[in-house]
Amino acid sequence: MRIVILILAAATLTACGNRGELKPEAGSSLPPPPYGAVATPTPAELMTPPPQTRPTRSDEVLRSSEERRSDEFELPPQS
Repeated sequence: MRIVILILAAATLTACGNRGELKPEAGSSLPPPPYGAVATPTPAELMTPPPQTRPTRSDEVLRSSEERRSDEFELPPQS
């Protein structure tokens, strides 16, 4: 019985996704353009993350190991 409830819950949650175009609600408009922008961005442009939020992967490996400096704040536990 528990498995049936989980399957129904999963099916319900997967059915609530919307795949249509993003449009502002009726009677409202898009947000104002950002400071310094020439035009108001489209919904697709607003949903595209800028490169700063998705940085490229760095595959640089550690070429030389370095000794860690001592940590003055690493104190033994007080008993």
